[in-house]
Amino acid sequence: EVQLQASGGGLVQAGGSLRLSCAASGFTFRDYAIGWFRQAPGKEREGVSCISSRDGSTYYADSVRGRFTISRDNTKNTVYLQMNSLKPEDTATYYCATEMGPCDSELWTLDMEFWGKGTLVTVSS
Repeated sequence: EVQLQASGGGLVQAGGSLRLSCAASGFTFRDYAIGWFRQAPGKEREGVSCISSRDGSTYYADSVRGRFTISRDNTKNTVYLQMNSLKPEDTATYYCATEMGPCDSELWTLDMEFWGKGTLVTVSS
């Protein structure tokens, strides 16, 4: 059974940093892309970042590029999202998700096959 557990959310002031973790189990981790998504109250879900299987190619939404960094540790079956220079508009519940293979360069922001429960990030102004 594919399981994903996001953690690391919390309350931070604008300009601060947080690191989210996504711990995975139940599948061959290195063969799967991992994506981070977020959803703020009253807004649609947004793809934040994706890291591919195998070569580790990374993708970012324009809204976070240069501030967020995604990485993976295949020895720990964990993906991280380092979030710096946080803004109030980054406030949302963050989810990690996965699907086999690399990130789809055109479609990764839309959906993935398996989802975990989210972790809440609140950025105060």
